[in-house]
Amino acid sequence: MEKQLLPRGNETILIVDDHETIWDFLIDALQELGYSVLLAENGLDAVEIYEANPDQIDLVLLDMIMPKSGGHQTFMRLKAIDPEVKVILSSGFVSEQEVADLLAAGACGFLPKPHRLPVVTREIRRVLDSKVVTNG
Repeated sequence: MEKQLLPRGNETILIVDDHETIWDFLIDALQELGYSVLLAENGLDAVEIYEANPDQIDLVLLDMIMPKSGGHQTFMRLKAIDPEVKVILSSGFVSEQEVADLLAAGACGFLPKPHRLPVVTREIRRVLDSKVVTNG
């Protein structure tokens, strides 16, 4: 694959996924593109990592189906910590309604599994490059 054609970045991404094959692939690919990558193997770890580093994490890539704390619950806890958190949801098996509910609640996007790197990197850039407009 022509990695030089993929969009690059230098932001920090928190990957929340319980499948080693998925996080290995994403971490290697994203680091090659210049990103810093943190890993949480479940929702509870994700919330702890985000709470400890809220100003350093630019984006959360959140798997919907995980043990201990699923994507829906984890998303709501991250939003409670930081209402401006940027989260891209990810799953191979999730109802359209659940995705729609979380997008309505402020999730930035949804990536179906299996991941295709060009799609993932474009979506990451789209979300990171979108400016949040706040009143005030």
